[in-house]
Amino acid sequence: MKTVAILGSTGSVGLQTLDVLKNYSDSYKIVALAARGSVDVLADQACRFRPEVVALADPQAARSLQEKLPKGIKLLAGDSSLVDVARSADIVINAVVGFAGLPITLAVLQAGKRLGLANKESLIAAGPVVRRAWSTPGAEIIPIDSEHSAVQQCLLSGRSHDQVSSIVLTASGGPFLGWSSERLQNVTVENALAHPTWQMGPKITVDSSTLMNKGLEVIEAHELFDVDYDRIEVVVHRQSVVHSMVTFCDGAVIAQLSMPDMRLCISYALACPDRLDTPFGAIDWTQPRHLDFEPPDRTVFPCLDLAYEAGRAGETAPAWLNAANEVAVQAFLDGRIAWVEIAPILAQTLAQWPGDKAVDLECVLAADVQARQAAIRMVEQR
Repeated sequence: MKTVAILGSTGSVGLQTLDVLKNYSDSYKIVALAARGSVDVLADQACRFRPEVVALADPQAARSLQEKLPKGIKLLAGDSSLVDVARSADIVINAVVGFAGLPITLAVLQAGKRLGLANKESLIAAGPVVRRAWSTPGAEIIPIDSEHSAVQQCLLSGRSHDQVSSIVLTASGGPFLGWSSERLQNVTVENALAHPTWQMGPKITVDSSTLMNKGLEVIEAHELFDVDYDRIEVVVHRQSVVHSMVTFCDGAVIAQLSMPDMRLCISYALACPDRLDTPFGAIDWTQPRHLDFEPPDRTVFPCLDLAYEAGRAGETAPAWLNAANEVAVQAFLDGRIAWVEIAPILAQTLAQWPGDKAVDLECVLAADVQARQAAIRMVEQR
């Protein structure tokens, strides 16, 4: 039996991971749950799944959580508690949102464990640092998102990366596909959170609306699969059935298809290279289906090109872009800036990147702080 720790268990991916695991208690044992807040949800999860340890990043909230936990469950509190929990299982699901997931990613890899990575920001912001930790014997990264899980499955069709001509990441296009520049001037938070395909948290849903989510996935694909940016393509695929494709040197294209259900990616991360026997993403081929693809309109969605720019610059440039994006998206959600101001704030912040190297974690953390300060100034000037 394999042990599993779920960090970010109260969020969308965490909840779906628990939904998968409830049917496989004979193969997987949940030994740890962790979250940054959401006391009541975490307490309910602890009562239902009885992990050995529960961790909460908020020390004050932990006091009220202690009263709700069943006897025998150990409670840890504070940001460092999530890192401690990350070393406790055979498989760790990192579903913590944003840059806060980076220390968890490093802890899991340095411990030589399997990391089910739903926190793309940690790999994007600190690619060189994460790669060094990834070299630890036994360390694995299995991505938990539809695109990179699809790419990894497609790559099994080839014998080496030398056979890969290009990676094609598909994008749903978000809620604003086909909107004119004029119409985008009046986007509301409600508009941006109305994703046509996926049910996700607010930050990633806004990222999808700007195509920054796809841009970050381009950087992530480069880091995960060691493919040059010139060989990573993005196409809009509204039906969200083809999750990504790999073109090989002989012209063959291998694609992974399924209905849009994150539980398939989660189950693959748990069992890879095997598969669980529940068809989470099964397609009903008896129903007529039309699949089409088109290039994204980069003039309307400039965030995509900003991600390519930061990725090609390398070092701490992706950390700057990621930090600026977190600040700008939160400012939009708070009603302090317009949706159309997100991309200009990212561009202006990235232009201030000083060219620092990603030597170690401290360098990345410093870059994150600098970029946030710069982005906050940009927001305040609006």
